[in-house]
Amino acid sequence: MPDEHQRRAPAKPKNIEEIDPQRDIRVRAVGTVISVDEESVTMDDGTGSVEIFMQEEDIEDIEENNKIRVLGRVLPTPDSFEIQAEIVHSLEEVDMETYNRVKKIVNTTE
Repeated sequence: MPDEHQRRAPAKPKNIEEIDPQRDIRVRAVGTVISVDEESVTMDDGTGSVEIFMQEEDIEDIEENNKIRVLGRVLPTPDSFEIQAEIVHSLEEVDMETYNRVKKIVNTTE
């Protein structure tokens, strides 16, 4: 009997410059919103920027300079790639210095 619950690829933590649209399926990235449009936001993580498409109700609460974490699908484009957001978390209440220290520790133990 076929499995009714198909597993999705994990959202791999990536810096924007590390995302390879030919190999990466789902990614997790953290950055600062640098622009907001009706259907998308542009996020910069210090290594690069990417356009992130999301549901209208998710965009309503996002403003420029907000820090966010996005989990989503990588969509290749002719020149680069974009991300279709599946989950968007606000990191406005997170101490980014502590977050980055923990991230560094976790990445060295994986």
